Amino acid sequence: MAENIVQGLRDEIENGIVTNQFAPGERLDEMQLAKHFGVSRTPVREALMQLSAIGLVEIRPRRGAVVVEPGPHRIYEMFEVMAELEGMAGSLAARRHTDEDRANLLAAHAQCTQSSNAEDTDTYYYDNERFHQAVYTASHSSFLIEQCLALHRRLRPYRRLQLRVRNRMITSFNEHAAIVEAILSGDAEAARTHLRQHIAVQGDRFSDLIATLAAQRKNGQATG
Repeated sequence: MAENIVQGLRDEIENGIVTNQFAPGERLDEMQLAKHFGVSRTPVREALMQLSAIGLVEIRPRRGAVVVEPGPHRIYEMFEVMAELEGMAGSLAARRHTDEDRANLLAAHAQCTQSSNAEDTDTYYYDNERFHQAVYTASHSSFLIEQCLALHRRLRPYRRLQLRVRNRMITSFNEHAAIVEAILSGDAEAARTHLRQHIAVQGDRFSDLIATLAAQRKNGQATG
């Protein structure tokens, strides 16, 4: 099974959930999804399992995959915790990074430069993932890495959606530059602060995210 096929299906179903094309409590039928996307049931099943792992769907006995979509308060709480975890990862990375970590972080930042300059939000999203994973790896804390990756996956659809807010991608990239400088200069407190602010979605940023989510849902309903 090609990994990119599963990833593409997962992203399409994920987008359908956050835009309300698939409503909370709705059953996601494997056969119907396979027919809709023109694939076999095997990659559909794998995509649903991945969505189950991050809590967007729940696999129930005799019902299969059912949509589970958190409300705004829950999303806010997850970003709040993610900001603290990323801040800790940045602080540790500033103190513990190796030459290999340095090279990986710079390479990931360079990839973000390309996708940002191309104004390609979808590609930037995946380059952004690799950038944050390079920070986690540089922390050299296996338990923290596990927790960061788990919550990062859980917030994936909302982090991707946030990049579609006007000017958010270029702002994100500029924030990356400050994060890289802080980590590579060994400034643990600056790295912590920059990463916490980079992830936090308080005030206007959270309002923008929720407004964009609502607009996506309205468009999804109009075209569904």
